Amino acid sequence: MKTKILLLLIFPILWSCSSDDSEEYQNIPIDFQIPSNFPAANYNFANNPLTEKGFELGKKLFYDGRLSSDGIVSCGFCHIQEDAFTHHGHTFSHGVGNAIGTRNAPPIQNMVFQTTFMWDGATTHLDLQPIIPLTSEIEMHGNFENAINMMKNDATYKKLYKQAFSNGEINSENMLKALAQFQILLVSSNSKFDKYRRNEQGGNLTANELDGYAIFNQKCASCHATDIFTDNSFRNNGLPVNPSINDVGRYRVTELPQDMHKFKVPSLRNIEKTAPYMHDGRFFTLEAVLDHYSSGVVNSTTLDASLNNSGVLGISLSSSEKTKLIAFLKTLTDNEFLTNPKFAEY
Repeated sequence: MKTKILLLLIFPILWSCSSDDSEEYQNIPIDFQIPSNFPAANYNFANNPLTEKGFELGKKLFYDGRLSSDGIVSCGFCHIQEDAFTHHGHTFSHGVGNAIGTRNAPPIQNMVFQTTFMWDGATTHLDLQPIIPLTSEIEMHGNFENAINMMKNDATYKKLYKQAFSNGEINSENMLKALAQFQILLVSSNSKFDKYRRNEQGGNLTANELDGYAIFNQKCASCHATDIFTDNSFRNNGLPVNPSINDVGRYRVTELPQDMHKFKVPSLRNIEKTAPYMHDGRFFTLEAVLDHYSSGVVNSTTLDASLNNSGVLGISLSSSEKTKLIAFLKTLTDNEFLTNPKFAEY
């Protein structure tokens, strides 16, 4: 019965889009079950019930470049499944007109268990999150009115909206709800670590991996908390400020001095696949990340207290501990999630 908690098994076998040509509302619910080692979801499903057609519509929207001003840059352009929905290898993502921003594209996974989104926490609601990249001049530079008009003249969209929502309307509210449904189901929960935590087949950790897990719990888990591996907080982790960008982080949202240069603590799931790291993509290897924490932390008035122990900056990590930590972090890679055709572009 343990396998019932695995998200991959909740999708109906014959999900895919369909041979069903009906244009009537199809309220076929998706039974969203939270993996037993995960915290509670942070979403009001009553306001946006998960349905097969809602997910299908959200998936089509996610991969449709026509939502952008150039007709090319979709959500999936910068969030690639095999890389845990990041823009792997790109320090900063390239938007319309080859515009380049100042932040690294974060992974899109386990979003329904998080409380804030974007590096600076610019939104706290998953339904509203897509507005930011869709309308950003350096990302998709889209326009809701243009997008709605495009979809109203597209036969596939007209059918999907009628199937996905009881009112059948093609509008921004239903569009954002469908995108949220797709993102809600992007759950990564079947890594080797998950199987270890749930005592399932394939979850035997090596001695190095177990040692790395112990080191992680001792030195890293206060920020990268729970099996989601983030406490959803904002922290200054001692990165030297890049003067060419001077990204003030959370301060840009709150304008509180105590939030200067603080960024959201990212989840570590699938971290083996999501380089480069940090909000500005400055590190291309896990080794470089751990080197920063052991010897590169810079003091400031907002530096997180966990990185300043009576004037001693950073986290003490030996070479052996770094090796074991990386061995553990690689157990967070979920190949089922990275290759699941349910999430792939049509």
